[in-house]
Amino acid sequence: MTRPSTPPVAILLAGGLGTRFDAAGRRNKLLAPLPGDPLNRPVALASAHALLAVLPRVIAVVRPDSAELENVLLQAGCEVVMSHATKRGMGATLAAGIQSGVNEAPPPGLEHLDGWLVALADMPYIQPHTIRAITSGLTSPEAVVAPSYQGQRGHPVAFGSAFTSRLAALDGDAGARDLLISEHITIVDVDDTGIVRDIDTPDDLR
Repeated sequence: MTRPSTPPVAILLAGGLGTRFDAAGRRNKLLAPLPGDPLNRPVALASAHALLAVLPRVIAVVRPDSAELENVLLQAGCEVVMSHATKRGMGATLAAGIQSGVNEAPPPGLEHLDGWLVALADMPYIQPHTIRAITSGLTSPEAVVAPSYQGQRGHPVAFGSAFTSRLAALDGDAGARDLLISEHITIVDVDDTGIVRDIDTPDDLR
């Protein structure tokens, strides 16, 4: 089959509480400065920039009380959805992003949906060339594509447009895990430790 005519829409999941980073909830790990970053970007901004370097449309889903994070992602060029669904977990957060991508008027020229790239905002080390490799593997509406580094599967994961309704119906905290178990997945080997490296605790930033 031929490659879809337009790239997938990225859904950036940025609605987690990050209790392992700060149990008191005073510090949002996604706004923490990324060590060694020449631009001193916060975690979520670095994650967003990698996506925006490859894909023209990135929808970020954040908690309703995350005005500062919303502003950072809007200035980066993301569409931002503030949703109470984030309180119900990753699956509900992902569904909110998919529903926004389907129901809201997209920017001119990006009206057609050919699939989705699901990314986590606490994974700032993923490289743009990895995102290109994953999206290039999305060759049919039924495709599911995931990266692997030295045998370890990671993120982000791409889904063809045939999965739109199933992704939009997710709820709770399971995310797309069940889809990844039940469907045939195309694995793309990449030389990028970023696909398995996330920010869970302050030590991950040292």
